[in-house]
This record gives sequence, structure tokens and C-alpha cells, in this order.
Amino acid sequence: MPRFLAVYTMKTEDVVSFRNLPKAEQDAIDAVGVAKWKAWEERNAAVILDRGGMVGKTTRVSRDGVGKAVNPFCGYLVVEADTADAAARLFLDHPHITVFPGDGVDIMPFVT
Repeated sequence: MPRFLAVYTMKTEDVVSFRNLPKAEQDAIDAVGVAKWKAWEERNAAVILDRGGMVGKTTRVSRDGVGKAVNPFCGYLVVEADTADAAARLFLDHPHITVFPGDGVDIMPFVT
């Protein structure tokens, strides 16, 4: 079955807005979101090949050397599905976009 990389994205300004909320409000969102995230993973356990994880700040390596970079990536997961559309539909109710201030989930097939 085809494998897909699901990349969680989040806009910098949305992270800042979330972090500017009162701590109690952030904690309440986290409590709901983490529980829903766990339930989502349990519902989809059969198709999750790699739970991945959330990621921090970016370091980029280029022809110019090593330096800081900015991108919207904040985590990833690897799933299997018949099609990219089927993989994408798994994430329609994902807490990253329904509870947390996530921007989206980009779905990309592995081609090698």
C-alpha cells in the first residue's frame, strides 16, 4: 500500500497568538487537544507507520553553509492509504487543525 508523509504546518503568527493567550487558556486547549490527538491516533493506528513527532526550529544546510531558516513545518507523521485523497481525508478531523492553531496538514506520497 502506498505511503504518505503528512507534514503539520503552522503559521508563525498563529503560534505567537496562541502563546499570548493566558497560561490557563493555553493549558485548557492543550488538555483537550492532547486527548483528542491521542484518540485520533488510536482510531487510525492501523494506517500509521511512523508516529513522527513535533519539531522545533529549523537549521538549513545549503551551498552557503549552515544557518537558521524559517518554514511552517511543526511536525510529521507517516501513514499508508490507497490514494493521496484517502490519506488526506484521515486528517479532516485532526486536532492539529480543529483544536490547536495549526494551519494545515500537507500530504505527500513517497515516490522511492
